[in-house]
Amino acid sequence: MCDWILRDGRATDIPAMHALDLVCFDAPFRFDLRAMRRFALRVGAIVVVAESRGELAGFVIVHRERRRLGYVVTLDVAPEFRRKGLARALMTEAERQAMESGIMWLGLHVWAGNEAAMAFYERCGLERVERVEHFYGAGFDAWAYRKQLGGL
Repeated sequence: MCDWILRDGRATDIPAMHALDLVCFDAPFRFDLRAMRRFALRVGAIVVVAESRGELAGFVIVHRERRRLGYVVTLDVAPEFRRKGLARALMTEAERQAMESGIMWLGLHVWAGNEAAMAFYERCGLERVERVEHFYGAGFDAWAYRKQLGGL
């Protein structure tokens, strides 16, 4: 049984989203408040939040990059909700909304040193495509991932 509800994100969620991002990621992987606001409020952005007892438990932001390509900007889950299925629930809902909007491919980047995130995304059906040097800055390479949605 899950201890959260999923809903569309709202502008009023942005301060809590930023605070959670500071908990989830170290520099250079976190966003400042201005960037979080820009990502969450981008026209056409898919923002799904998980709420538990009135508090933000996690969220995901997906942007449409091209007509049929979506990009997972970030997926954040509060430490106390990790390994309980919340990240999977957020990804599943984001994928559903992306498909509904006509997106056929989903992509994202993961820091090459984050084995847990890479394993998670691979369990979600994303395929590791290529290594991108210095994606997060000097010495911080990333792996690019992609997934075709809807089993087409």
